[in-house]
Amino acid sequence: MFTLNCARTHLYAHPERELTAEEQSRYHEALTQRAKGVPAQYITGHQEFWGLDLIVSPAVLIPRPETEHLIELVLPLTRGVKNPKIADVGTGSGAIALALAKEIPEAEIHATDNSPAALEIAEANAARLQLEFRKLMGCEPQRRLFFHETDLLNGLELESFDFVVSNPPYVGTSEEEQVQLEVRKFEPRAAVFAGPTGLEVIERLISGARAFLKPGGYLVIEISGTIADGVRALLQGWNDITITNDLQGIPRVATARKPLA
Repeated sequence: MFTLNCARTHLYAHPERELTAEEQSRYHEALTQRAKGVPAQYITGHQEFWGLDLIVSPAVLIPRPETEHLIELVLPLTRGVKNPKIADVGTGSGAIALALAKEIPEAEIHATDNSPAALEIAEANAARLQLEFRKLMGCEPQRRLFFHETDLLNGLELESFDFVVSNPPYVGTSEEEQVQLEVRKFEPRAAVFAGPTGLEVIERLISGARAFLKPGGYLVIEISGTIADGVRALLQGWNDITITNDLQGIPRVATARKPLA
């Protein structure tokens, strides 16, 4: 399909088609890249998420099916919230922000990433899919906190969001050898590894989200089983703390509600 730039139905409907020399070359080049470990999504430039065809590049983490659990948990929480205001922190390809924009057209969604290259991909996906989000931060240094007091200078107000959602870096560098070689070698390191324990970014995110969420607002973040207990500990003082498992029974999404007072 990638080589011929055609739909799956066309591929199956025309088994007699022979590749041209140019198509043969393109096909073998793709196989060569894959043999070197380059993820198929980076070769084709596309990945499906929540029924959306997303452009991806080595500038962004490849969206994964497990992250769809986050969307499944957020949607029922938004019911009854008029025009919910949502921040997607570390948006990458825009997968979470755009899936929520698709499902909640009345929502005001802000997408943030401290990688300008990633934000370019997210904005390209939004344009292709004719979905909208507002760019929250785009040109901050990579080490900058996701939420920072200077955001107030950009028109943000404290306690202004109903939801903060995120698939942050949550793998500890101590676990690096356990991570797939493809991920370690080809996906953006800053989107995968958070620091020695894997909790470093989430700790800052929880602090920032508490400042920018309205009382009673929700924080929903993707996590892994190795840090589930640590995340629960960091969320002490929040209400309705829930850890939800994925289909393999691995802790995957942490949800917590900011106290009303």
